[in-house]
Amino acid sequence: MIFSEIESGQSFEGNSIPAFKTDIKAPKYLYLIGGVHGDEVEGVYVLKELFQWLKLEHSLKDLPMIVIPILNVDGYRAQTRVNAHQVDLNRNLPTKDWTGVHTQAKYNPGSKAMSEPENQYLVKLMDKYKPGLIISFHTWKPILNYNGNSKDVADYLSQFNKYETASDIGYPTPGSLGTFAVEKYNSPVLTFECPELKKHRESLKEIWLENEEGLKNFFQTDLVWEKLK
Repeated sequence: MIFSEIESGQSFEGNSIPAFKTDIKAPKYLYLIGGVHGDEVEGVYVLKELFQWLKLEHSLKDLPMIVIPILNVDGYRAQTRVNAHQVDLNRNLPTKDWTGVHTQAKYNPGSKAMSEPENQYLVKLMDKYKPGLIISFHTWKPILNYNGNSKDVADYLSQFNKYETASDIGYPTPGSLGTFAVEKYNSPVLTFECPELKKHRESLKEIWLENEEGLKNFFQTDLVWEKLK
């Protein structure tokens, strides 16, 4: 597939947030997002490898797609979950259940919903290029967390990587992308939780290899197209 860089966003510290788009106009787009949490290098690595393959695999039918390799660029540089404003971007989106109350600093939702420039940029993109499916790559433990109509995607990928699938990860996530995109755009979201390096796996390459077949096959099925109708 051929991707072109589109207008980038700007982080809290003023750094560029690159984003890429295929040259297709469509009513809905597939979003691939990495690095919402800056210290989750495993998810960033898996998306990097997948994006590289998508750019080089010219036999694939072009999909309407947006790729944001690292949303939280400041946090990624500092290797922190939060952005440079000390806000958890995945608790900062304007969901119905958003709250400013938090018990741990790493879950700081910000002074108000969508206070952070990284999320303002993301929502601006999604307003312009409506999402039909979002896959957001994270790191925690191997689990495919589905929101909205994405259980079929989770089940498909689980056949390959054997990750658990779940609609609920066991604790509240107010202000999360998984909730927000379903509420605002009726877009299903798959939060693709990669296993944590050293705790669950020995290398980043190992994490990619256990996901490579499933992710590559997914892009060659009708399942992805059904989400973009």
